[in-house]
Amino acid sequence: MDILNEISLFLQTSVQMGTHILFAIVGGIICERVGNMNLGIEGMMLMGAAVGFSTACATGNPLLAVLSAGAAGMAGALIYAVITVTFRGNQVVTGLVLTIFGTGVAGFIGKSVSGNIIPQSVSDAFAPYAIPVLSDIPIIGKALFEQSFYVQLAIIIAVLAYIYMKKTKWGLNMRAVGENPAAADASGINVTLYKYVHILMGGFLCGMGGAYLSVVFLTTWQDNVTAGAGWIAVALIIFSTWNPLKAILAAYLFGMLKGLNFKMQGWGIQIPSQFLEMLPYVATVIVLIFITLRKKKENQPPNSLGNPYFREER
Repeated sequence: MDILNEISLFLQTSVQMGTHILFAIVGGIICERVGNMNLGIEGMMLMGAAVGFSTACATGNPLLAVLSAGAAGMAGALIYAVITVTFRGNQVVTGLVLTIFGTGVAGFIGKSVSGNIIPQSVSDAFAPYAIPVLSDIPIIGKALFEQSFYVQLAIIIAVLAYIYMKKTKWGLNMRAVGENPAAADASGINVTLYKYVHILMGGFLCGMGGAYLSVVFLTTWQDNVTAGAGWIAVALIIFSTWNPLKAILAAYLFGMLKGLNFKMQGWGIQIPSQFLEMLPYVATVIVLIFITLRKKKENQPPNSLGNPYFREER
């Protein structure tokens, strides 16, 4: 019984440590499904973390904190969209610049809130709670049903994103834009509008992912709070083969590897902490190599990913 409880607690921690990654992966998938490779996820997450934390400290309102964090990520995504969609700039370079820009903005805002702690009203709103009956399910009960609503919201959004992409007309149009924007344009789909809307949606989710770290998980400000999570999300988008449901698995597998660093120390297993900290990133590289070698059609990225669309060349 003690072993089952230990496993349950470990999975609960793993889910918590993968939640911000899940927001970022789903946001990145939505962006890439319309053909735009956004390497600025790290920057948008940092902007969301800083703005969400400062709003929470200033207002004590949890809803405003989340919305402002999403808006900050969306603002970063808007900069990216204007450059890559309207002006047809290089998507890779623009994404890298967005990350640098977001890091600077977060550092600037972070100076004003350094040392602050999230107000009690916000921490109470995002405190873990147990759903009756479901939280008593062995092993997975605590992992999924004894969590903060913010954690559960990430799963709900991933499922809704999958339904939207696979089961709705707008999702079909979105995928058509990503696969062949010229054909989509010829069929009457507003390619530019679809790109803008989905890039902004992706940015909003990335901002929410950053806010989870600063507002819910840590509850205090730390410089570079994402610690490269945005870059991991870029890799795990490929691992999840641009599928939001697989993104749930990818995010929580990463969370499990991160959680090992804490649990093994508690279990008295003597493994250098540097190795354990390195393990999730090594595993990500190995998985990417494996996925790349598999040439299945469903594992391939959208055909127009990374390529600007010139309507005049249609």
